[in-house]
Amino acid sequence: MIKNEYELKQQICEIGKRIYNRNMVAANDGNISVKLNDNEFLCTPTGVSKGFMTPEYICKVDAQGNVIQANKGFKPSSEIKMHMRVYQKRPDVGAVVHAHPTFATAFAIAGIPLTQPIMPEAVIALGCVPIAEYGTPSTMEIPDNVEKYLPYYDAVLLESHGALAYSTDLLAAYHKMESLEFYAELLYKSRALGGPKEFDKNTIEKLYEIRRQMGLPGKHPADLCANKGGTNCHNCGGGCGTGSVSAQPKEMSPEVVAEITKQVLAQLGM
Repeated sequence: MIKNEYELKQQICEIGKRIYNRNMVAANDGNISVKLNDNEFLCTPTGVSKGFMTPEYICKVDAQGNVIQANKGFKPSSEIKMHMRVYQKRPDVGAVVHAHPTFATAFAIAGIPLTQPIMPEAVIALGCVPIAEYGTPSTMEIPDNVEKYLPYYDAVLLESHGALAYSTDLLAAYHKMESLEFYAELLYKSRALGGPKEFDKNTIEKLYEIRRQMGLPGKHPADLCANKGGTNCHNCGGGCGTGSVSAQPKEMSPEVVAEITKQVLAQLGM
């Protein structure tokens, strides 16, 4: 369990190594941040490889992205504006990871959102992943374009840029990014094999009910979807509905829910 600020800096460096070693970033790409409190945040500096950081690299900023503390030669990432917008619109979020994972970024470049329901883990733990419209790096265009998706999703593709994932803590945010990339890779490969077999409406309803039973943190289109019937959302198993009132899932017995939840948790490694 993380106990203090220095340990959080160490964890940021460890996650930086993970995204670098997994080819989710190249050279000096990507950035990571962690919320300490409502006005203090730790973040990675600009112009350094995320695979070779030490705690002395990590900067501290306020809620506007202004520097509170940074060692000589280091300054916050220019993308900190995007992170701050996430924290502003999602008080439940404790950490943000931005990276350029190859398969997910390929979908972002192609303009294809990750919305096909093809595996239980992705439907339950990740949900739909929309594409935020292109914005010029280091400007307010990116946070402005991402903002409308933040209340409804826990990960977003950035058109022709990369991916953004966020959650309650840093490890959870990293796992969102890892799951996003794994899902994108499987979707890409299954398309090469003739196209994935998508879950039917009834199967999706059961998976969303499991998510509700598990009480997972974060947002999910099972509860509210900003893109009803649009390209950024899949069927949702009736969870989105077609009007202002969401359709209700079919009732399952507690025994069925318990058994399915047990199987899914085992696959998720939880």
